[in-house]
Amino acid sequence: MTAPRSGEIAAVQQRLRASQGPFTPKPLLPVIDELVATVLSQHTSDVNSDRAFAELKARFPEWEQVADAPVTQVADAIRAGGIANQKARRIQQILAAIEAREGSLDLSRLHDMDDAAAERYLRDLPGVGPKTAACVLVFAMGRPAFPVDTHVHRIVRRLGWVPAAANADKAHQVLAPLVPPAIKYDLHVAMIAHGRTVCRAARPLCGDCVLRDLCAYPAAAPHEDGRNWS
Repeated sequence: MTAPRSGEIAAVQQRLRASQGPFTPKPLLPVIDELVATVLSQHTSDVNSDRAFAELKARFPEWEQVADAPVTQVADAIRAGGIANQKARRIQQILAAIEAREGSLDLSRLHDMDDAAAERYLRDLPGVGPKTAACVLVFAMGRPAFPVDTHVHRIVRRLGWVPAAANADKAHQVLAPLVPPAIKYDLHVAMIAHGRTVCRAARPLCGDCVLRDLCAYPAAAPHEDGRNWS
């Protein structure tokens, strides 16, 4: 495995974008909203995490109410997103850490930080790893970050951009400095769409893939080589 060059990465982005149509960024959320939404998105579908976030905001319109509520009530509000008890505790831990640092539940000052400082701040919060921090940077702050979620992780391993055994955090470490800043957001979104529709975990549609000639997976897939490509 050799690290991809920026030209290879750009070629993948261009092919995916040509096959999927124009790139449309998400509406920007406040930083804390995106942070909590990203926690809720873990280990569940977008539909379920969106439902959980909407219900949480309906029951507790202010983050101070979430921070002060019994954890069981927060868990009940986000039940649709799965592993609700764990996520409720994590959200309250994050909110408590923010309030201790800032004196209030407001992270707007992160917009005044450079990318590295904002990422460090987020990564210092309880349970916030590189993917969650990158999601907040790109979706709430418009910064050039490249979140490695389940779909992105699967695709970059199949492309051979990272070792097959690399976990998502390792993939983020390898790719964050390599993906050109101007296409990080677009490539992330394009890979998610590709992973859901073509480069699926089970029975990927390699014959329909616009990246087939760039990808090591179709040749490796029929062989019992011991690698976990899913």
